Amino acid sequence: MTILSERRGVRGIAGPSRSLRYLPATAFLLDLAVMVGACLVGVLGRLHLPVFHSLTDVSSRVTVIGPVLIATWAATLWVLGAYRSEIFGAGTDEFKRVVSSSVHAAGLLGVVCYLGKFPLPRGFFVLTYAVGVPALVIGRAVLRRLLHSARTKGVLQERVLIVGGPSQIDDVATVLRRERWLGYTVVGAVVPSSYAEPETAGGVPVLGRADDIGALPAWCGGVDVLFMTGGLSYGSTELRKLVWQLEQYAVQLVVAPAVTDFSGERVRARPVGGLPLVHLEGPRWQHAARWAKRAFDVAGSSILLVLGLPVFVVAAGWIKLHDRGPVLFKQNRTGRNGVEFACLKFRTMVVDAEALLARLHEEQGYAGGLFKMKDDPRITRPGRLLRRFSLDELPQLINVVRGDMSLVGPRPPLPTEVATYDPDTARRLRVRPGLTGLWQVSGRSDLSWEDSIRLDLFYVDNWSMLQDISILGRTVGAVLGRRGAY
Repeated sequence: MTILSERRGVRGIAGPSRSLRYLPATAFLLDLAVMVGACLVGVLGRLHLPVFHSLTDVSSRVTVIGPVLIATWAATLWVLGAYRSEIFGAGTDEFKRVVSSSVHAAGLLGVVCYLGKFPLPRGFFVLTYAVGVPALVIGRAVLRRLLHSARTKGVLQERVLIVGGPSQIDDVATVLRRERWLGYTVVGAVVPSSYAEPETAGGVPVLGRADDIGALPAWCGGVDVLFMTGGLSYGSTELRKLVWQLEQYAVQLVVAPAVTDFSGERVRARPVGGLPLVHLEGPRWQHAARWAKRAFDVAGSSILLVLGLPVFVVAAGWIKLHDRGPVLFKQNRTGRNGVEFACLKFRTMVVDAEALLARLHEEQGYAGGLFKMKDDPRITRPGRLLRRFSLDELPQLINVVRGDMSLVGPRPPLPTEVATYDPDTARRLRVRPGLTGLWQVSGRSDLSWEDSIRLDLFYVDNWSMLQDISILGRTVGAVLGRRGAY
C-alpha cells in the first residue's frame, strides 16, 4: 500500500443537514395525513353520494374498519420499503413501492374481512383506495419537488468523495455538479499514486493518493458517500472488506460504472451468484419511429390545431396589421434521416431579417451552431410576445400532421448546422424533430450548444412514450415560466 497524502478526511466543511435523517419520517406523516383524508372522503362519499342512498347506514362498521384500514395501509407501506431512505429523491422506485404497497394493503384487508365474515362497506372501501392511492403518489411527488428545490439551493446536501482514475472522476463529478437536485456535493477525490497533480482536469481537488482501496477509510471521516469509479485496481475481496471498514464511519458506498446518459429504463441490475450484473439495454431510437408515436402525434396535433384556432386567427391578424408583411415564415430545416422540409412559424422578425443576419454574426462573434441573442433588433413588437410564450411555433403543428415533425423530439436543425455535425451528433437525425423536447424544458435559449446536443442525444437513445408525455407536461411550465425564451 502506498499513501502519498497527509490529509485525513474532509475537515472544515459543513456537515450534512440533519433534516435528511427525518425525510422518511416526514414522508410517513405526509402519507398518514393522506390516508386519513382518503378515509374521510370514503365516509362522506358513502353517506352522501346518490348511488348509495338506497343502502342501509353502515356508520358503525366504518368506525371500526377505518382505523384498521389506515393501520394496515401504513404498516404495509413500511414493510414493503416505501420509507427506505435510498428511494427518495430520484427514480421511479419510490412511486412503484407506494402503489404496490397500497394494492397489497387493499388485497390483505379484503381477504381478512372476507375470511372473518366482517361486512366491509364496499363503497367506502373502493372510494378510499380510489382517492388515496393517487393522492399518495401526488403527495410523494410534491415532497420530491420540495427536496429537489432545496438541494438546488444548496441545502440537504451529502458530501461525496470520488475514488478512481482522474478521467473517470471527472465524468462522475460533471454529472453530480450538473444535476444539483441529486444533492451531492463533490468535496474531493482519491486517485492512484502515479497521479501527481493537485486536482483533476475537471477541477476536483485531490485529497489523497492510494494504490490499495484498503487505505480509503482514512479519508472518510468527513464524507457521507464514497463513489467508486474505474481507474483504481481492486478485486471483489478488497471491495467487500472496504464495505466492512466503512461500517464505523456510516458512509454509503456507491459503485459508479463508467457510463453516463443512460435512462433508468435501460439499466437493469441483476444479482447472480452474489455478482451484481448491470444490464444496459441498447438505444431506443427505433421505437420512436413506430406507428404508436406517429398515431399519438397525429391525434394530439389535430386536437391542438382545433383548440388553438382562435390564437391562430388573432396572431395572424396582429402580424399582418403590424407591417403588412407575410404572416408565416418558412425556413428549411433538416428532419429525420437528413431529409429537409419547410418548417412553419409565425413571422416574428422584420421582413429583411435574413439580410441583417451577417452583420449580427460579426457583432456577436458567432462561431457556429444555433444563433440566438437577447434583445435581437430584428424581432417585431408582436414577435416578442409570440416568442415569449412560444406561440410563434404553433404553425409547426401542421408540420406534425404532415409527418415532417413530431410533438416531442430533438430541436429541428438548420442544414448549415447539419453540415458541421460529427458522426455522434448526427445521431439526433434518426428521429423526427420535435415541436418541444428536452431542450425546451431544460432552458431553451439559455442552454449552451453542447448541452443542447447532449439532451437531444439522450432523448434519441432513451426514447419512451412516458418520457414524451412527461416532456409535454413540463413544456407547459417551461412556457409559462418563460425561461430562455427570446
